[in-house]
Amino acid sequence: MSEQYFASSPQSSHDMKTLNLVFEGCVFQFDTDAGVFSRDDLDKGTALLLRYTLPHLSGKVLDLGCGWGAVGVIIAKLKPQCRVTMLDINERAVSLARKNLEHNRVQARVFCADGLKQANEHFDWILLNPPIRAGKQTVYRLFEESAGRLSAGGTLALVIRKQQGALSARVHLETLFDFVSLIARKSGYHIYFCRRGEHEV
Repeated sequence: MSEQYFASSPQSSHDMKTLNLVFEGCVFQFDTDAGVFSRDDLDKGTALLLRYTLPHLSGKVLDLGCGWGAVGVIIAKLKPQCRVTMLDINERAVSLARKNLEHNRVQARVFCADGLKQANEHFDWILLNPPIRAGKQTVYRLFEESAGRLSAGGTLALVIRKQQGALSARVHLETLFDFVSLIARKSGYHIYFCRRGEHEV
């Protein structure tokens, strides 16, 4: 079986690549490598998640499953008032994320960890493109850990494709959050905002 991007210590041979991306009129440079998610380009689902979430972000923001750092870097650049944290289980991805912060001259905290079990803080926003190939148990665990690490009124923003279980995921999310809103549906991708608090998203 080929190595998956959610492996903690990828053993595949390095195959570095540089991507030049334009997002919201701003130019970004990213290094990617073998053994990480979507090494050849910004994943379409991630791009949609960013597009629909970016205008709303404030406070402490977590890029959960940051990969090579696209979400965290772009937020740090375009929303400098946010305090960004980036986290991934993949050591190679975390190393790339740190390099890409430097390339784009922005700052964020970056950690290597398996989810939020050891997190000791709360966030106003958590952004997640869940690792579907890691399996439903892992994906739902990340939902549950996110629910426990949101500040009062905080929001989990996530993207998931219909064919990858978006509808059943929503049913589970509604057991964890007070409000679950479908913010957008495009090309089979569903963007959900999930909030714990008194007011709907």
